[in-house]
Amino acid sequence: MIDLTTQYLGLTLKNPLVASSSPLTDNLDDAKRLEDAGASAIVLPSLFEESVHHEQKQLEKYVHSQALGHYEAESFQPIPEDYNGELDNYLQHLQNLKTSLDIPVIASLNGISDSGWIDYGKEMMQAGADALELNVYYVAVDPEQTGEQVEDQYIQLLTRLREQITIPVSMKLSSQFSSMANMVIKLQAAGANGVVLFNRFYQPDIDLDTLKVAPHIELSSPVESLLRIRWIALLRSRVELSLGATGGFHNIESIIKVLLSGADAVFLCSVLLNKGPEYISELLQQLEQWLVKKEYESVKQMQGSVSQSCAIDPAAYEHCNYVKVIKSYHS
Repeated sequence: MIDLTTQYLGLTLKNPLVASSSPLTDNLDDAKRLEDAGASAIVLPSLFEESVHHEQKQLEKYVHSQALGHYEAESFQPIPEDYNGELDNYLQHLQNLKTSLDIPVIASLNGISDSGWIDYGKEMMQAGADALELNVYYVAVDPEQTGEQVEDQYIQLLTRLREQITIPVSMKLSSQFSSMANMVIKLQAAGANGVVLFNRFYQPDIDLDTLKVAPHIELSSPVESLLRIRWIALLRSRVELSLGATGGFHNIESIIKVLLSGADAVFLCSVLLNKGPEYISELLQQLEQWLVKKEYESVKQMQGSVSQSCAIDPAAYEHCNYVKVIKSYHS
């Protein structure tokens, strides 16, 4: 019997395949399908502080408009006593999942203020979240802001949050730091239990008819997995925290590769949206078959066996591989 268990953020997962933040984890019935198919944990969609603030401002505007009207007409537009805002609904969904599922439930938060990160994070912990993923979606556009100042924002946020949060905390990072290894080590020192590599910043598009900047979203492609595989292989022997891989994992080959490079968990999103939650069971079956074929007894035995420190050619993960790649192309 192959042992598929893995350790992630101090949690024992029954296998490395985690259902990442998506519409599937925002629905209780779909979350149950994910668990039934074999998902070892689920990550909720992020709660966005700015969205909560916008909702509160709209409610305040609604109340104010009533106050300006005729007193006798207020009864036609009462504020329901059982009104639940976005934060209330998020916490209720989290509690429902914890009641209905046996697998860990990881909350996700995107804040814009110190109080938002801390207060909402504490409420998620109190609602039963097994861990908290910090979705720091920040694009540095101020030319006066240095790279070190950007990094300090991440570190200070994590430090303040760790003083209030006792559940495991992971940080979802972009790939755009100038020194990724140094950044991850700093986060580890500040109390991060893990990092998730890498966040996909959605790129705005331009509508040629209206000349307006328009939102644009595309699901990940398999080629994106290579960046994750490379950096996890480079980091594995340099850090002690958990490494999660997300972005571009659409087949068992890429999943096996990132586990060999040293990932503790692999997050699936686009492939599940395309093929449905049940595809997890097929991937797990393929993973077990590969492990048997290669005579591994467990996932733990193969994790990190092709990281940079263990690879036959460690330098292949760095610059010398660049020349080989360029010369390998033939038109």
